[in-house]
Amino acid sequence: MNIGFIGLGNMGLPMCKRLLAAGLNVRVFDINSGAVTFAVDHGATSTKSVAECASQVDVLFTSLPRPEHVEKVMVDNDALENLKQGAIWVDLTTNRKELIIELASKAPTGVSVLDSPVTGAVDGARNGKLTLFVGGDKQSLDRVKPILENLGLVIYCGPLGTGNVVKLVTNQLWFIAAAAIGEGFATGIANGVELGTLWGAIKESVGDSFVVRHDAPSIFAGHYDPSFSLELCLKDLGLISELGKQVNADLPMTAAAVHAFTIASERYGANAAELHVAKRIEDDAKISMRLEGDWTPPWES
Repeated sequence: MNIGFIGLGNMGLPMCKRLLAAGLNVRVFDINSGAVTFAVDHGATSTKSVAECASQVDVLFTSLPRPEHVEKVMVDNDALENLKQGAIWVDLTTNRKELIIELASKAPTGVSVLDSPVTGAVDGARNGKLTLFVGGDKQSLDRVKPILENLGLVIYCGPLGTGNVVKLVTNQLWFIAAAAIGEGFATGIANGVELGTLWGAIKESVGDSFVVRHDAPSIFAGHYDPSFSLELCLKDLGLISELGKQVNADLPMTAAAVHAFTIASERYGANAAELHVAKRIEDDAKISMRLEGDWTPPWES
């Protein structure tokens, strides 16, 4: 099948490269000409517009930063209406459930839509070790699953939109843990525990998590993982808060994460790296969370 890929950003470009490495025919579009050139150098075919890209493919992938970008590409710039009968649109964006359902209702006859947001960070995208949360028609998923499996583990979540619900719940727990890790490190350091000892103990305890193992080294190195910005954290937390309105109970941990990331964004700027949520604690407490080691940035691993 001919594949289209729109959105060659931090996550989209390495995902596209995985598809090309698998020998698939991929047509690409992005407003960043450098990213397009990189993809073409690895075997992709460039297109002049999102509409042209959509019109030439059997499966269209979109990987974009925000829901409004998806709507602009698919509706305002006519990608959706240019999909041919029998095509499948797979949105890899962390999106709003209601928007993906609305856009699916506008799709041409015979076009299927799947939401398939991903988790696993840039290194997961580079190494084909993402987890993809898919919502939509099971038959359509069966058609594209062999393609998706080049990117990582595929988990079917249910009807259209549920992929984004599951992804946002995983981010909900991630952001809560990311907001808390700096508090834990600061508490241990302030009470006389060496950071390396503390980190090693946490990894071997009930305190272990993806954040502890994957994200903490970005704090130790002092770059705080610029592959994901505070702005994107707050975007996702906004979507999570929308989902939380369906829960008939207070969600104080989620509210605390929103507060922690908002403070960090206001202090360091929206484009600052995500783990500035821990740097804020370092700066206020006047402590250092630098730790000597060979901390290869995740996106280079």
